Amino acid sequence: MDYILSGFFKALELLLTGHPETFSAVGTTLRVSTASMIVSLSIGMPLGFLLGYFDFPAKKAVRTVVDTLLSLPTVLIGLLVYAFISRRGPLGELGLLFTEPAIVIGQTMLALPVVVALTASAVESLDERLGITLLSLGANRRQMLLTSLWEARFGVLAAAVSAYGRVMTEVGISMMVGGNIKWHTRTMTTAIALETGKGEFAMGIALGLVLLWIAFAVNASLFFLRKRSRR
Repeated sequence: MDYILSGFFKALELLLTGHPETFSAVGTTLRVSTASMIVSLSIGMPLGFLLGYFDFPAKKAVRTVVDTLLSLPTVLIGLLVYAFISRRGPLGELGLLFTEPAIVIGQTMLALPVVVALTASAVESLDERLGITLLSLGANRRQMLLTSLWEARFGVLAAAVSAYGRVMTEVGISMMVGGNIKWHTRTMTTAIALETGKGEFAMGIALGLVLLWIAFAVNASLFFLRKRSRR
């Protein structure tokens, strides 16, 4: 137990003194996860609306595929992205391998099914009379999309929080296409894995505490928004 307590107090020291290597991993994680969430939400919310709002012949098959992609292993996504952006891949000339944009691409693939599936579920749970009412008021497609997403905003927020939690805690993608390069592409999770393997628990615990704090802040924000909307 002594080494765990020692690591915990050392972790607090790293955080309070602004240890550069620790905060470099935190900064990289926040940059890539935020960028991947912006892309995922921009693409996933309209797709989720289409999947949840409209009926079409292959809807059940599409929904099954999206639900299956929810459990896509991160190492498989890392492998696919690596195959495309490595020197021998079709996008190799872009020089994306072992860069932050490569991690963003992989994390977007990870988060997109979560956003689409949960947004579709939120839209499906809306009152069926909403669409008829909007049509009777002369709403165009864009107004129907925005109004439906606003009415389903808490389900969409839950989708965003779930997806954000998944991209923040993944390891396989960041390790395979980011390369875990110190000061450049090392994220919190890959740093934790590396430092634990070296027997250096202090930085791992420090980064774990930061991850817990971010998770708490995101969920507290969601709770606050829900409470405020009920007033």
